[in-house]
Amino acid sequence: MKHGMIRALGMMSGTSLDGVDAALIDTDGQRIGGFGRSGYRAYSCNEAEILHAALGRWPGDDGVTEAAALSVAAHAALAADFPEAELIGYHGQTLAHDPGGRGTHQAGSGAELARQTGRRVVWDFRTEDVRQGGQGAPLAPFFHWACADWAIREGRMEAVPVVFLNLGGVGNLTWVDPAAGGPETGCIAFDTGPANAPINDLMRARGLGARDDGGALAARGRADARIVADFLRHPYFARTPPKSLDRDAFAGLSEAVKALPDADAAATLVVALAASVAAGLDHLPASPARLLVCGGGRHNAAIMQALSETLPCTAEPVEAVGLDGDMLEAQAFGWLAVRVLRGLPISGPATTDAPAPVCGGRISPARK
Repeated sequence: MKHGMIRALGMMSGTSLDGVDAALIDTDGQRIGGFGRSGYRAYSCNEAEILHAALGRWPGDDGVTEAAALSVAAHAALAADFPEAELIGYHGQTLAHDPGGRGTHQAGSGAELARQTGRRVVWDFRTEDVRQGGQGAPLAPFFHWACADWAIREGRMEAVPVVFLNLGGVGNLTWVDPAAGGPETGCIAFDTGPANAPINDLMRARGLGARDDGGALAARGRADARIVADFLRHPYFARTPPKSLDRDAFAGLSEAVKALPDADAAATLVVALAASVAAGLDHLPASPARLLVCGGGRHNAAIMQALSETLPCTAEPVEAVGLDGDMLEAQAFGWLAVRVLRGLPISGPATTDAPAPVCGGRISPARK
């Protein structure tokens, strides 16, 4: 393994189940040397149905083999567009997450992806953290610390505490203190609550498309305050972090909005999302100077407005400091892949509740 910077291809398919993101990153596993080009492969309607059908299932259950094979094939097809990548960080497709019980399940074999791509693959990032008693999620926080370090070195932000809020299927935030010596001591992270997943599921269930593009539907609706108040009574919000969620941990919220008209249901889910983030900020050492939003949720104007109206700090897309909010999670798994190669921790007590910093992940050699 060469010293210095490695060009890694990070790949991510989140719980929103819309497609695969891929992004190149140059890193030594600590600092970010630079960002490369990126790409996206959308799932077809049939592919999305296969993945949706396997949600909540574990190895050996019906539909899991098909979902795993689909994940590998989709990632391999997209990876072919990046021949310059020296290795691949492959997250797999999360189907179930139960760290206090059965563990965590990301479908898709990194060994098979290495065979199909002919390149070394780092994968299975979460299992070791869970085995050691951690939540196994979120895993992007150490990368968020590296992003803050990069933005400060580039003169794009001041060296003050900042929060990264990722809005994928589930929401998660990372408190980053740049004054700390590294991610092991400079991060606090946890899942905030449901994000895009219930909104996407609502749209699909009502035949309105795959997502509420731009938040247009929610913007026309009126949130049901009673449903939001009931949602906030869930014991999860009072739990001290670190803590993590399964995609469908708040199925009761989706059930509660079923009787509402389309726009009101969407508006209620948006306000609930913002309220859950506000509840999360109460667990931080102080209110951050700014909150940087990444993930698909930042494209939803109704969500961004709800955050601005609810939070005590400015909410803005991560592009404000020169980062790519669509590709941050993919970049994270490229960065984490290099950390795994170098034997560096990828999670720790303040991010996943593991008892000590965890060097997780598996490495599959290139095979033809």
